[in-house]
Amino acid sequence: MQIPSGKKIYFLSDFHLGAPNRAISLEREKRIVQFLNGIKKDAAEIFIVGDLFDFWYEYRKVVPKGYTRILGKLAQLTDSGIFIHFFVGNHDMWMSGYFEEELNIPVFHEPKVFEWNGRKFYIGHGDGLGPGDEGYKFIKKIFRNKFCQWLFGVLPPAIGVGLADYFSRKSRA
Repeated sequence: MQIPSGKKIYFLSDFHLGAPNRAISLEREKRIVQFLNGIKKDAAEIFIVGDLFDFWYEYRKVVPKGYTRILGKLAQLTDSGIFIHFFVGNHDMWMSGYFEEELNIPVFHEPKVFEWNGRKFYIGHGDGLGPGDEGYKFIKKIFRNKFCQWLFGVLPPAIGVGLADYFSRKSRA
């Protein structure tokens, strides 16, 4: 694919919206939306390369509370013809259709090769791809296991999100 003259490809990652608390996260979300407003005139494509959220789990009929500014902006950008690609990170790997159905954004759970102007790029979040970090790789297998995801989904959202918030805070301490 050729990048049109005057257009750019943007890569965004690791905003961890939701952390460490609502007020700080909201300010960060507003800055991200402001940035997206500034690049829409020259963006050919936008890659969100994981951890947009500090925690994201899609229950069958419930999506996490908040994030209306960023979700609305992403929908507006795709509606205007800007291609957005989302690669899950280690904090938002539990996506199961919402971005595709509601925002028209493809979601990738594994790295992927893209080609522009005759050059190939290997794009992905990166956590757990290299050697080492066997503990994380083990936990990643559990988190990505369909049965474990279903089991987590049986928990009421207040309990599931509460557990995720607790472990997120604990991991930062």
